[in-house]
Amino acid sequence: MKRETMTSRERMLTALDHRTPDRFPIDLGGNQTGIHKNAYLRLVKHLGIKDELKIYDAVQQLAEPCEALLERFHVDTRYVSAKSPDSWKGGIVSAQRDGRSWHDLTDEFGVRWSMPDDSPLYMDITHHPLAEATIKDVAGYAWPKGDDPSRFAGLRERAQRIRKETPYAVVSRISGVVYEYCWYMRGLEQWFCDLMTEPEFCEAMLDQSLKFWTDWFRLFLDEAGDLVDVIMIGDDIGGQSAPLFNPEIYRSLVKPRQKKLVQYIRSRTKAKVWYHTCGAVKGYIPDLIDNGVQILNPVQLSATGMDPVELKQKFGSTMTFWGGGCDAQNILSRTTPDRVAENVRANVTELKKGGGYVFNNCHNIQGEVPAENIVAMYDTAYECSFYG
Repeated sequence: MKRETMTSRERMLTALDHRTPDRFPIDLGGNQTGIHKNAYLRLVKHLGIKDELKIYDAVQQLAEPCEALLERFHVDTRYVSAKSPDSWKGGIVSAQRDGRSWHDLTDEFGVRWSMPDDSPLYMDITHHPLAEATIKDVAGYAWPKGDDPSRFAGLRERAQRIRKETPYAVVSRISGVVYEYCWYMRGLEQWFCDLMTEPEFCEAMLDQSLKFWTDWFRLFLDEAGDLVDVIMIGDDIGGQSAPLFNPEIYRSLVKPRQKKLVQYIRSRTKAKVWYHTCGAVKGYIPDLIDNGVQILNPVQLSATGMDPVELKQKFGSTMTFWGGGCDAQNILSRTTPDRVAENVRANVTELKKGGGYVFNNCHNIQGEVPAENIVAMYDTAYECSFYG
């Protein structure tokens, strides 16, 4: 029987350096590698684990996995995050609109996220604060202060506890959302029109977003840059079958700002930079590598061109793949545990070669996924994780 010979942190650092660890690392619990509350409640009941539900991502309604579950699935990551500043007085409030009851959350940027009381699955955007803005309005908008020190109170102590008192890799929750917050504030349809007709407006928005995140990371890295092993950033730039918008627009408007942020982060820490984008993004991987990104998530297997064999052969020596463990669209929630196990084996056999791989589902485990399928996914991953 194969046995572990490394700590979780040693295993993670070895894999991220594209060397072969004792087994590939396993992840659960991030903003793009988590589990919906409904699936979580069924899962812990199925496993006989007692836990009180705690939500750490209100928009996606993600549950905080308890330590017993993380240990059961041999998870090698533990997460730390900053928090909202003391000046932000937001929270979930009840509202009545269109004959329905809603749970509303207005974030620091003025974006309102809402979840209907009669279908409490996720929050969607119901107010874009800059939907009718001009460039002048962008400059005068009350943008949040990225370097508010209260965001980072206690961060170093939380990261040190994981680093010094546990064997796990220290991973930050998602940040650095330079591109997506622009359309959150503007509205997606209007933003796509702006990309085509008002590039100066888009540049003004992107520059404000970049400033926020650069200021944010300056203090985050002051506090924890020497303690974290992986820093998660991300912007969705791919759809099911192609990029979400013209790649040349990405390269002229978005990429330079993303690259500035990634290069700043890498100048301040030895932590690896993890980038999240769903969709068909094979053509963007060289751009992400040029930006300085070292890890790609979620490796959406069901999107066009995202074949694990081709990805590993072409980019596996440079880019670490984090995810791609199971086809979340077509298999994890729709088939049997045996079919899930079969899919996991096929995917990780290719992705694990030579290191440079961390196991997770393709994105979060959704609310309808059967507990038996989740167990099959993680148990098969562990069974297949060992090298040699």
